[in-house]
Amino acid sequence: MTYGLLRTLGLTTVFGNPGSTEQTFLKNFPDDFTYVLGLQEASVLAMADGFAQATGKPTLVNLHTAAGTGNAMGSLIAAYKSNTPLIVTAGQQTREMSLCEPYLTNTSATQLPLPWVKWAYEPARAEDVPAAFMRAYTVAVQPPAGPVYLSIPLDDWEKPALGPAVVRTSSTRIAPDADRLRAFADRINRAQRPALVIGPEVDRADAWDAGVAFAEKVHAPVYGSPLTDRAGFPENHALWQGLLPMTIAEVTEVLRGHDLVVVVGAQVFRYYPYVPGDYLPDGTELLQITNDPFLTGAAPVGDSLLSDTLLALQQLTPLIEAKSGRPTPTPIDRSPATVESVSAPLTPEQVYSTLSTVRQPGAALANESTSTLAEQQRWLPAVGPRSFFATGSGGIGWGVPGAVGVALGDRASGRNRHVVATIGDGSFQYSIQAIWTAAQHKLPIVFVVMRNGEYSILKSFALLEKTPNVPGLDLPGLDIESLAIGFGCRAVTVDGTEQLVKEFEAALGADGPTVIVIPTKPQVAHLG
Repeated sequence: MTYGLLRTLGLTTVFGNPGSTEQTFLKNFPDDFTYVLGLQEASVLAMADGFAQATGKPTLVNLHTAAGTGNAMGSLIAAYKSNTPLIVTAGQQTREMSLCEPYLTNTSATQLPLPWVKWAYEPARAEDVPAAFMRAYTVAVQPPAGPVYLSIPLDDWEKPALGPAVVRTSSTRIAPDADRLRAFADRINRAQRPALVIGPEVDRADAWDAGVAFAEKVHAPVYGSPLTDRAGFPENHALWQGLLPMTIAEVTEVLRGHDLVVVVGAQVFRYYPYVPGDYLPDGTELLQITNDPFLTGAAPVGDSLLSDTLLALQQLTPLIEAKSGRPTPTPIDRSPATVESVSAPLTPEQVYSTLSTVRQPGAALANESTSTLAEQQRWLPAVGPRSFFATGSGGIGWGVPGAVGVALGDRASGRNRHVVATIGDGSFQYSIQAIWTAAQHKLPIVFVVMRNGEYSILKSFALLEKTPNVPGLDLPGLDIESLAIGFGCRAVTVDGTEQLVKEFEAALGADGPTVIVIPTKPQVAHLG
């Protein structure tokens, strides 16, 4: 009955790493379902996260009781922060033995994943398992979407169901308050020099076109939200001005001179290092549109409107008066790069500018190289929906399996494109086992690993925070090329820009993933 329900809900792809408490669920696995094996649960959950983000649909993850859930917790936090609808199941020991605490019992099953799931439940009766899946699905897809967690005793699957599972539907969008929306429109119309901030919810809501229409009607500069996990606006558009910085003080300076800031589908703001200042310049007001009540509460300034971003933009744009007299922002320099013959180690600027000459226009980008975000934005802009993915939590280890999930999601959606994953050498080690799954499925991924031999971003923080002599920031002795070959990938270490071009073009024609290791020069990241 449960498999029939999952089939009806479209949950026929299962990401997992099987354990003893899950085998009663997985036995006689249906031929029309797909099981995607990952070699460690953190990678399993991040792959499912990338898959759900690429397809725009909920995804099923199967973990191994408390131990597997513990392994997956870092990736679960990222999924929660990215509002990814995942139905995470974990096996549990048999009900008959639960009182005497047998080995691998999940003693506090509904507490373990909190607060990083919207709902956690272990059915009181075996007969409730199908209905629990239906409730989990409903909670996961309702805004703000997010992961849910079901702990299921292994002997439950041997019990008869009460009858056919009840299938229900629910809304996945919330409409804006019409009066408040009109009030927002009036304030935008009265603004002399507004600025717009477009965030990840716009991409998740399939609202790219609506966001562009709104921005062009307002005729205002557009910024991306700081440390964004999705791109919601074409970064080659004439109105695009780049990502906001990460600190309170620098955001204020960027927004200085604007009388109104309209934040659509983003937090106000995703700050990171503490550099104090005023949250807004004097004379600047702020409006926020988001589908997440938590983010409206967290905003330190401004007035909020709770709504799905697509519905809000579709209803708000007709209320906006065209203001041709507003100043036109200076477009970002997008002069094309020319590849000069430079030997390794390369600078991040040389890496990204070279990649810009060979990356296919429709390729997706997954980034987990925090110290090179500025160069990525400059040379590899996101220009279409579902084209940029990064961790929502800031934890290392999402980028590699996330890219694998995106590529699998593209394949399931009939989308034919490469995924380019730009990863730091330190980040690559956290979930390196995920490249085995990429190799097994022959996924069109080019992993670009920048080998600077250190945790560069942490050295930048050491300078900012005035903390000299921090141990453990250097990474000597890593042979990434050999590791990648050992997991079944085509791999190469390049000696400069010319070989990078050659090997990247070869990777685009390869039948499966390629890992390109690039020796790079460490650089200090700008943190504010």
